[in-house]
Amino acid sequence: MQVLQPNTDPIYIESPMSTLDRFLMRFLSDKRDLPFAYVTLQITFTIIPIAVMLYLPFIPASLWWILAATYVYLNNFTFKGSFGLMLHCTSHRKFFNKRYSFFNHYLPWIVGPFFGQTPETYYSHHIFMHHPENNLEPDQSSTMAYQRNSFKDFLKYFFDFLFLGLVKLISYFKRHNRHVLIIKCLMGEFLFIGLCVGLSFISLPATLVVFITPFIISRFIMMLGNWTQHAFIAAEDPGNPYKNSITCVNNNYNHKCWNDGYHTSHHVRQGMHWTQHPEHFIKTLGEYANNRSIVFQGIGILEIFWFLMRGNYYALANHAVNINNQFSSNEEFIQHLVDRCKRIE
Repeated sequence: MQVLQPNTDPIYIESPMSTLDRFLMRFLSDKRDLPFAYVTLQITFTIIPIAVMLYLPFIPASLWWILAATYVYLNNFTFKGSFGLMLHCTSHRKFFNKRYSFFNHYLPWIVGPFFGQTPETYYSHHIFMHHPENNLEPDQSSTMAYQRNSFKDFLKYFFDFLFLGLVKLISYFKRHNRHVLIIKCLMGEFLFIGLCVGLSFISLPATLVVFITPFIISRFIMMLGNWTQHAFIAAEDPGNPYKNSITCVNNNYNHKCWNDGYHTSHHVRQGMHWTQHPEHFIKTLGEYANNRSIVFQGIGILEIFWFLMRGNYYALANHAVNINNQFSSNEEFIQHLVDRCKRIE
């Protein structure tokens, strides 16, 4: 196990602004979200133009394959994490200010489909179901009922979400009389399906590359993320964020994905700005210690999932932070992990 090192995760530091910074700030709700604006511009002027070119009939086959490979790389390896967690952050806190509030539809409705995100579904699921239910039984994406160190159970979890996720979400909203959310979800899903069907008549290969493959990958990654973030749950207190979520500090993942590793504090205060999590974590270390919270250092969600599915608990223990010496040995911590992975009926 490790000693907690000084913070290397991104925080907001006041610095001089360029002319472009000042121009972009006119549109934003929060100056701390200026990096979002730059990522949005990068996506707008790379991903979308390449996607359009893949549908053009006069593009030579050799160039088409180069463009397709470039699109797959940029979409899934360069921008997938950054966009997905930017969508997450801007679902909790408005991106654009009131004067330009119409632009808040740009990410979920225009950019989102290129990354396999159907309009309105993610926002409705995450804000109006996942957080209120906090991974407990009513949460339709809850991990509680699964053996969370089993890859077989993860596949069950993923395919259940892939094929039944929308049905369960609509049923949840129906039980809670959230009819507007039902309409939004169905509208977003069916418009996306209609878009894919219609564009398939223009070019099926392009549609597979531009929309369908990112859709499948996106839903897999989202479920992988939620599974890992809620893999270690205390059966005696499953609604306690300090006991049902993990924290990952001082890693590259937090730089690419806007401090998404701080999942415990995100469930403690879901509206907290992404730049505030490192400071909040340090200020509340006592809570983490008192609850024997699981904190990793130097690795992110993908590495934790990989180690967990392979049963490599010693690798997880070697990256764990032993806050206030709550654990006497790696073996004690490993047993703690195993206990918190057990299925909760």
